[in-house]
Amino acid sequence: MADPKKLRADANALVTELLQRLGAEDVQQLEIRRGGLRVKVSRNGGPPLAAAAQTAPAPAKSAVTVTGPDQPAKSDLPTVNAPLTGVFYRSPTPQAPPFVQIGAIVNKGDVIALIEAMKLFNEIRSTAGGKVLRIFAENGQLVRAHQPLLELEPI
Repeated sequence: MADPKKLRADANALVTELLQRLGAEDVQQLEIRRGGLRVKVSRNGGPPLAAAAQTAPAPAKSAVTVTGPDQPAKSDLPTVNAPLTGVFYRSPTPQAPPFVQIGAIVNKGDVIALIEAMKLFNEIRSTAGGKVLRIFAENGQLVRAHQPLLELEPI
């Protein structure tokens, strides 16, 4: 397990660097991953991920998000979690469109993805209804059981 003080120091350094770049460049949002840390900053209060740990004060109207390795930022919104460990696929075939996109409305029981485990493709169904805010897993990524796949906004 990584030393929490070192992680906090690393996160502070990344946040400081990104905030300086955000102020100096004409961009709305920056994100960087180094080691096990992921830091995201946005200008003018853009829609940041829910903060898992805010480690440095942000300048006015900026948002900062820091997350650890392989863990999405914590949120009070419902998520659809992987029921098993396997390879995540957003669509039934490489040429087909994804089952869901950000902004799509899903109902409880809708197929949202496939997970390949032991050479079998398992349909993953939504355990809640709502509007898709975030998709945590990338196509072809190994996901673990109980890992969040989607974040939903209840409607």
